Amino acid sequence: MKFSEQWLREWVNPELSTEQLAEQLSMAGLEVDGIEPVAGVFHGVVVGEVKACEQHPNADKLRVTKVDVGGDELLDIVCGASNCRTGIKVAVATVGAELPGDFKIKKSKLRGEPSHGMLCSASELELSDDHDGIMELPADAPVGKDFREWLGLNDHAIEIDLTPNRADCLGIRGLAREVGVLNRIDVHEPQFPAVAPSIEETRAIRLDAPAACPRYLGRVIRNVNANTQAPLWLQERLRRAGVRSIDAVVDITNYVLLELGHPMHAFDLQQLSGDIHVRMANNGEKLTLLDGQEVTLQDDVLVIADEQKALAMAGIFGGEESGVTTESRDIFLESAFFAPDAIMGRARRFGLHTDASHRYERGVDPELQRTAMERATALILEICGGEAGPVVEAVSQDHLPKAAEISLRADRLTRVLGTEIAVTDVETILTRLGFAVEKSTTGWHVQVPTYRFDITIEEDLIEEVARVFGYNQIPAVAPTAELRMTRNDERLLSLRNLQQTLLAQGYQEAITYSFVDPKQQAQLYPELAALTLPHPISIEMSSMRLGLWPGLLSAAGYNQKRQQQNIRLFESGLRFIPNVDAENGIQQQPMLAGVLMGTTQGEHWSDGVRPVDFYDLKGQVETLLRATGRFEQFRFVASAHTALHPGQSAAIYRGETLIGYAGALHPQFEKLFGLKGRAFVFELALNLLQERTIPVAGVISKFPSIRRDIAVLVDRQVAAGEILETIKNIGANQLVDLNLFDVYTGDNVPESQKSLAIALTLQAADRTLEDQEVNSLMEQVINALRTEFNAVLRDS
Repeated sequence: MKFSEQWLREWVNPELSTEQLAEQLSMAGLEVDGIEPVAGVFHGVVVGEVKACEQHPNADKLRVTKVDVGGDELLDIVCGASNCRTGIKVAVATVGAELPGDFKIKKSKLRGEPSHGMLCSASELELSDDHDGIMELPADAPVGKDFREWLGLNDHAIEIDLTPNRADCLGIRGLAREVGVLNRIDVHEPQFPAVAPSIEETRAIRLDAPAACPRYLGRVIRNVNANTQAPLWLQERLRRAGVRSIDAVVDITNYVLLELGHPMHAFDLQQLSGDIHVRMANNGEKLTLLDGQEVTLQDDVLVIADEQKALAMAGIFGGEESGVTTESRDIFLESAFFAPDAIMGRARRFGLHTDASHRYERGVDPELQRTAMERATALILEICGGEAGPVVEAVSQDHLPKAAEISLRADRLTRVLGTEIAVTDVETILTRLGFAVEKSTTGWHVQVPTYRFDITIEEDLIEEVARVFGYNQIPAVAPTAELRMTRNDERLLSLRNLQQTLLAQGYQEAITYSFVDPKQQAQLYPELAALTLPHPISIEMSSMRLGLWPGLLSAAGYNQKRQQQNIRLFESGLRFIPNVDAENGIQQQPMLAGVLMGTTQGEHWSDGVRPVDFYDLKGQVETLLRATGRFEQFRFVASAHTALHPGQSAAIYRGETLIGYAGALHPQFEKLFGLKGRAFVFELALNLLQERTIPVAGVISKFPSIRRDIAVLVDRQVAAGEILETIKNIGANQLVDLNLFDVYTGDNVPESQKSLAIALTLQAADRTLEDQEVNSLMEQVINALRTEFNAVLRDS
């Protein structure tokens, strides 16, 4: 909203400069967007009267005038304006005057005739863009008076950007109230007495949509001279607010809108047929607006209508047929309250945004209609003449907004603001804002005025107190908080640690959907029934995943198609397993899974290119298992899985508990996921990985270690891991390292057997082991292997 500072100061005049006033408004939540002078910089311009105006003897388009500016002599001034004539009052730039643009007035001759000044147009004084002729001033303008002082041009236009909840400040009245509260000074609000009717004519009003329009006032005014021009003071206030002058009646309704913040509208009485109906439009009903645009209305648009047709879109735009023109003699003046919900969005639907719709969408005071009616009537009678009838009011009390009653607790106010405000200050602030305040045992009982429909809860009142008291008056106190160390169970291995372990091995984390393609999933897990979504995103994403492999394999195929050949992806997330004993029949189990494809490393001259294999995957999973500190509890057991290649799959156990699988993806599924090359995958139960052994400090032996190597023949079906586990159990105290460094099949070894070469490193913490102790331990190892695995010690 844009307004004249001078106009505001007629209502309330704080001892503040323009800049200080703008700062105060901004800090109170009424943000000032701009301040600009209402006229250009000039001096030496006075009010003059044209005493004579004759044709220039040497120019057809020039006139020679004699102008009285209150001096001893009349000034000879040559003027080219077509509207210059004897008897009018004008703005005269005298010799020595300086106009906007650093234009100085000097004595001169125009076509041989002397010119001692200039008659000014509005554009030359930067009052407007109108350069069509000189300014014509009112007949009562005082000759010789400084023009700038007489018209009050030492003024500023202030533009504020109001938030949607502060529609009460969309008028000088509301702004003055706000400034008065902020400065704790009285507001000198003009009184608008009721206009006594001089005729008895009325027009009946029917509220056919009371919820949308619960109050409508109308008044007949006859014998109006709509062709008259609004006085200059009124035009100036409109101009400084950014509103263009149109005609006297429209200018008056616009003036009341700016002054009180209440929209009004005037109809040509001769164009109305019968009673006034405030109703919803008929579907498809057409209306030609004041700007000539024809619109087709829907049945949710509120209209003002007579007995035959729609006259206007209520609260938005008037109709062309019923609008007031310079030929109108009788008018019907409207002042109404329209519910915001009935107006909101309707203007935008038709590509409109008017001052009226801007206010009605945000809400106007439901008790202001009569005041606006009386103010507009008085101005019309004063400026345009006429005879006013009585005010007719149609109201539906049940549909009018009810004033809110709110309890404000003193302790709540202090707690929210973080500071205590004196009781007298709180009561003064609320009272000056127009609230009815009554003291209570806990604070105050507050009745909200009708123009503050944005105040509905206790926090709104607290905000008002803080805003008016001044946010910069509230001390900034840093909050205090007790910091406590969070309890962290070191026996649990965090997911982040596991993720960092995989990242260190070249993996990247992927996040895939929990719902997957049912066809792909059914082939990987044919023995499990999946949960089908009733309303999936698409048919390809209609099943809850039974494992993380479908999403990871799809991601791997997606990346391969984009020239990414070396793929290492992992994901942590839930899988959804049918389980009748679980809640809702579904067991949600956190899992950690990965996929490995491509080569072990990039192309290199020393090693060439080697594709990844099962043992690369196994080694990376073992690294993950070692992070638990319980690696010896885990074992890989050859096992079949429907998704994995036979002979290249293993089940992973912790003790006797199955925690997951690792292996090569079955080749039949490579095409299913669009893969090129072999893929190796693993999937582990996350909760069983997160239990770890807390490291315990031990003594580092200072005595020498002893290494003994053995080579044994066993059946090819015997797993090397079982051999190593047996040796660990025997040499638990002195065995510090155990390594399988060779597996041999071929010459000098029976076809059904294999040779395993194993290195044992023995060391004691408190002494040097003697050969006798070492030989005894090795004998126990060989005997145990012979007994359990029918192993034979090789001589060479």
